[in-house]
Amino acid sequence: MCRVPYLLLILFSAACLAACLSAATAADKCSEGISLFDGKSLDGWDYFLVDPKVTMKDVWSVKDGILICKGEPMGYLATKAKFANFKLTVEWRWAPGKEPGNSGVLMRVTGKPKALPKCVEAQLKSGDAGDFWAFHGFKISGDPDRSKHVPNHKLGGDLRGVSKVQGAENPPGQWNKYEITADGDTITLVVNGKQVNKATGCDVVAGQIGLQSEGGVVHFRSVKLVPIKRNE
Repeated sequence: MCRVPYLLLILFSAACLAACLSAATAADKCSEGISLFDGKSLDGWDYFLVDPKVTMKDVWSVKDGILICKGEPMGYLATKAKFANFKLTVEWRWAPGKEPGNSGVLMRVTGKPKALPKCVEAQLKSGDAGDFWAFHGFKISGDPDRSKHVPNHKLGGDLRGVSKVQGAENPPGQWNKYEITADGDTITLVVNGKQVNKATGCDVVAGQIGLQSEGGVVHFRSVKLVPIKRNE
């Protein structure tokens, strides 16, 4: 009786099991989410600033697990990876003891980098947190009573927006939590546990995730993304 084929079968089965377990582990990690900010560095991010003489480290830094953005000059961090459909969770605050300003979470960023790139933005501007804006012809629509259109905006080009239903941001200096779901042409925004906005008819394209520098020192401590698989 020859035992070699049987031994090979055992080894092959063990290898298959290990591969399956590895794939399952990877799938579980993916379903749990991708930490776009590791709390230690800016690995995985590119950047754009309107002043080419200013470097990334001049504007963005990491201290005690917090990503700090000085707010000027204008520009944004952008992930090297691109995403189309996802659930994105961002925790942010205005720097304690400083005047709150403007910033935003950019999604589906494509095209040539510029002050306001072609994308959709979840607004962080103090008092307007929860609004949506779309720049340079990026498609977006929503409730007609809350929709806005600026055809020749100086920086945003053909700019469209959808105002929030209600305000839910915390006082300046306190942490806020954004939960943004981009699923097909629909994007919803939950701020501190309350759904404040929903946009439809949005462009569906794989693009970068961005964090704006637009006036005001802003902090981020968690930027986490869970991809959404669509059967299309």
